[in-house]
Amino acid sequence: MKPKSAPKNEGKLSRAEIAIALGKLSGWTVAKGKLHREYKFADFVHAFGFMATAAMKIEAMGHHPEWFNVYNNVRVDLTTHDAGGISAKDVELAVVLNAIAKRLA
Repeated sequence: MKPKSAPKNEGKLSRAEIAIALGKLSGWTVAKGKLHREYKFADFVHAFGFMATAAMKIEAMGHHPEWFNVYNNVRVDLTTHDAGGISAKDVELAVVLNAIAKRLA
């Protein structure tokens, strides 16, 4: 399956724009210049299910997270390297990840 091309870069968000976005993103913070969230699931199967389900949508978006899984925990960091920081694409992906996690909770 060929991935869709990434959306046109919208540029790095300002601190004010990031603060507004964080007000709408449950569980997300900024850590080391990236949107950051840690999800905790019932067990490994649910954590892996989250990642597998999200992978399909992520690939279609053409924007990929830095993520790390240990047992029931999934740590996610989002940044847009082309923009030099957090962009609207990161916020959009955070919304998608939260929706998927909510369904699997």
